[in-house]
Amino acid sequence: MAYPAPTARIDARDSTFIYGSLGTGDATLTIDGAPVRVWPNGAWIAWVPLTSDSVTRFHLLARTASDSATLEYPVHRSGWQPPPGPALWLDTAALSPRGRVWWPRTEYLTLSARASEGADLRLRLADGTLVRLVPVREPEPVPEAVRAFDRDTAKLAMPVQRDRYVGLFRGRRIGPDPGPMLPSLGASVSAVASSAGLCATGILCPGDILPDSAWATLEAIRGGDTLRVRWPLQLALLDTTPRMVRIDDDTAATDTTDGITPGRALPAGTYHWFFPRGTRARATGRMNGDLRLALSPQSDAWVASAETVPLPFEPMTPAVVGSVLVRPDSDRVRIRIPVSRRAPFELTETEREITLRIYDAVGNVNWIRYGPTDSLVRAIAWSQPATREVTLTVTLARPVWGYRTSWDRNDLVLEIRRPPEIDRDHPLQGRLIAVDPGHPPAGASGPTGLREAEANLAIAQALKPLLEAEGARVLLTRTADVPVDLWPRVDLAERADADVLVSIHNNALPDGVNPFTNSGSSVYYNQPRSIPLARAVQDALVRRLGVRDLGIGRGDLALVRPTWMPAVLTEGLFMILPEQEAALRSPEGARRYAEAVREGLRRFLRERAEGAP
Repeated sequence: MAYPAPTARIDARDSTFIYGSLGTGDATLTIDGAPVRVWPNGAWIAWVPLTSDSVTRFHLLARTASDSATLEYPVHRSGWQPPPGPALWLDTAALSPRGRVWWPRTEYLTLSARASEGADLRLRLADGTLVRLVPVREPEPVPEAVRAFDRDTAKLAMPVQRDRYVGLFRGRRIGPDPGPMLPSLGASVSAVASSAGLCATGILCPGDILPDSAWATLEAIRGGDTLRVRWPLQLALLDTTPRMVRIDDDTAATDTTDGITPGRALPAGTYHWFFPRGTRARATGRMNGDLRLALSPQSDAWVASAETVPLPFEPMTPAVVGSVLVRPDSDRVRIRIPVSRRAPFELTETEREITLRIYDAVGNVNWIRYGPTDSLVRAIAWSQPATREVTLTVTLARPVWGYRTSWDRNDLVLEIRRPPEIDRDHPLQGRLIAVDPGHPPAGASGPTGLREAEANLAIAQALKPLLEAEGARVLLTRTADVPVDLWPRVDLAERADADVLVSIHNNALPDGVNPFTNSGSSVYYNQPRSIPLARAVQDALVRRLGVRDLGIGRGDLALVRPTWMPAVLTEGLFMILPEQEAALRSPEGARRYAEAVREGLRRFLRERAEGAP
């Protein structure tokens, strides 16, 4: 068996897939009496229903002309299920928030719990204060995997939740003291944890057991039945003086990080901001390991608290953005923006514009000096669209190819890359293409055990000579079946000034999504300028591989986030489907995949050459 492992837990609602290999194509297979197709190499995959229990046990029977074998195969569902019958229950794993929280005294905090329908829920604080939680009637959230990958829109219809309760709370502590939100200047994380009676992970240390009276208790009451559970929350109230922090993704001084800390719109959410080391901002709250930063009165971001350093008291005055200087160079345009301190910022793009939004700042831009007339930058405009937010918009004569930022003292330097000069008849001639064979570590596996990392490398190695035959230079981010982290792959392409980055991958589906109706080819991008490249490669993959067109998609993926060049990530075939795994095992299948990528690159570059002024 390949997936899922008998001890693994899957996140699926009513059905899922299992796959594996019989070792021979001469065998037959049934699961609970239903026949399952077996491919010539012995691989198989099946879409099977799950019972309402937490464990579904499948009976597999394999036969050949001379032998047979049976297997009782358990599939475990993740998550907690309410007990059957009318008994009163509380789901302790669903209590939110939990852990250590630091919150402003004047802001409401939402409490959420899951319990029997019709129960009366109330949180009893240590001093006897009661906070009521009321039932909420709304549809259950659609699982992210279903929303992202399932083409069956009927799956979006979810039943109404009848067991969720919420309450609002502010102005009082809950549970034992969690300690300081930020360490004192010069204090280590372990020292702060020790002073608060906590381990370095933020959890109470063994032996430091606090009395039950120090914790808040959630009570569920229905008729004559009552359940009480400890709410595992330590909530401290913040005073009105915010703390300034400096962002630093290398507080351990390892010199092995990329110098960027991602920001999220909510704790544990997807990346949205990318703050360079040295950025300063005001900390206004914390939930466990996530620190909330006030970017401006309109915007907050959450970052890893471990990647911040508290600063001494500083004035809370906004940063001042001064006059702008433009310096054209042969391969890029450098725009130097003086900022009185390293304020947070965000870059966004449209086809021919780049907008820099500087937070916690006010504009004092007297001059914008362009220098000699330049063929790329047409105009720069600045504005103050909101309180403590300054924007500079750069309008270009050609579509955006790439850009990046850096701090030089307190000057923010925006480099805008000139599009390469492309030969319309030989668009790959002279171009440097970075090809990334995705994984290891991690990656999917097929029914017969083919690892995605192996398949990706074979495709990349087939692609390299195809591109070189058309005059391109090729940079492989790895040339052997060895683990390479994500950031070094991106860093290698950026340091080499690659014109384009393509990351080669093959796909698998999340638990609970039917591979027979949701498989196909797809290509992912992150930056808008990469959309034409994604479409060109996707069209070629669908045509040459003969699979379903799943379209292109935006993905929050490390290999497509670079801003210095267009970048895409391909998911050409599905590792978990036997016939597609077999194609990836063959040199012919790798070559066809590689030819499709070459065709897409050629088309994208030719279109860019034809659209150049």
